[in-house]
Parts: sequence; structure tokens; C-alpha cells
Amino acid sequence: MLVPCEVAVKCLLPPVRAIMAKELTTKYNLKQTEAAKLLGVSQPAISLYYRKIRGNAIDLEKDPDIIKLIENLAASVAKGAISHKDFISMFCQICRTVRAKGLLCQMHRVFDPAIDFSKCELCTTTDSLKRK
Repeated sequence: MLVPCEVAVKCLLPPVRAIMAKELTTKYNLKQTEAAKLLGVSQPAISLYYRKIRGNAIDLEKDPDIIKLIENLAASVAKGAISHKDFISMFCQICRTVRAKGLLCQMHRVFDPAIDFSKCELCTTTDSLKRK
């Protein structure tokens, strides 16, 4: 039985990194090696994200709320104006938002088909958007 955070690591972290990589290289004119260093990944990973070969499990680009959160995180990273704690906090806010919108449920179902998602409200309750 997988918890939502495990599904997020497998299916949400790569698309967020892909969007951030695109932001860092296009909007902030960073080289792929610079973006890779900021995101803690390799330059080839940035290339794969950029070409949409990696990080396409969930399409986040259609949701303006999520894109705004990711753009804010990318801006903070690009400016070097973010602590490790704030980075984690901002990423967790992205994850809570994705979960609250039910976008992670379909991927969770793939990994754990035994869960009855018609009765599961763990991620979609309003409390999942509140900081704890």
C-alpha cells in the first residue's frame, strides 16, 4: 500500500522539475548545467525534461494555479533567494494543491488498484491545502 507522498515522488516530482527546468532555461536564460545544479539533477536529466522524454506522467501545464506555484518556486530558485526549508515548503504546497485537485489519484490508482477511490477523500479534502 503506497501513501500519497510515495506516488508524488514517483509521478509528481519529475513533472514539477520539468516545468522548473523549462522556466530556468527559457525565462531566466540559465544553461542546462546551471539549472541542473540548482535542481540537484544532472544536465542530461534537464535535457530529457526539456524534450518531454522525462517528467510527463502528469500534465500540470493546463492548471494555472499549479503553474503559478511552480513559476514562483522557479523564480525563487533562479534568484538564489530561497532556503532549503523554504524550497521544501513551497514544493509541499505544490504537492498539496495537486492532491487537493485530485490530479494524483489516477496515478495512485495505477500503483495501488486495491484502493477504493470513490471512498477516499484523503487528498481532496480542504484540510489538505492547509499548512500543518
